[in-house]
Amino acid sequence: MSDEEDVIALLVRQHAEIRDLFAEVETAHGDARKDAFRRLVRLLAVHETAEEEVVHPAARRGEGGDAVVDARVAEERRAKELLSTLDDIGPDAEGFDTLLFELRDDVLAHARHEEQEEFPRLREEYDGDRLRALAKAVRAAETIAPTRPHPGVESPAANMLLGPPVAIMDRARDLIRSALGRK
Repeated sequence: MSDEEDVIALLVRQHAEIRDLFAEVETAHGDARKDAFRRLVRLLAVHETAEEEVVHPAARRGEGGDAVVDARVAEERRAKELLSTLDDIGPDAEGFDTLLFELRDDVLAHARHEEQEEFPRLREEYDGDRLRALAKAVRAAETIAPTRPHPGVESPAANMLLGPPVAIMDRARDLIRSALGRK
């Protein structure tokens, strides 16, 4: 990760991290599985929030942009709903694996759609300096994004309005869980 990394390289790298975390959750056991799942939840939550706040508005530019982005937002909402359910029930619950595989398939299909449909739009519409600036904006958004899924909060306006207080609550919850030794 560097200041020279553009937004597309940043997001593709994060997509690879997400794929790796799914594999880790699927193969790990006990506390290692809980830890891997917690990292997956956090990465997906901050990644999607940053996309919703920074990337999707940029990708709307140009003919057909709204349709491409609206489809991605619908995919994100479904993924947030599944992730929220998984977060509520936890990795030890019956049925967790079935929902996890469904989430994995949805998230990986979503990443492919972004890489094939949305990212080329960004490459066409923006020069290298702007793509690097978007990467900086994504990293900044991720530092203050909620760390848990919040279905129904997918628009830039909703993220800006609700994101900061929800992020504070999520991060406080994460600290308390960590202090109590819970995953």
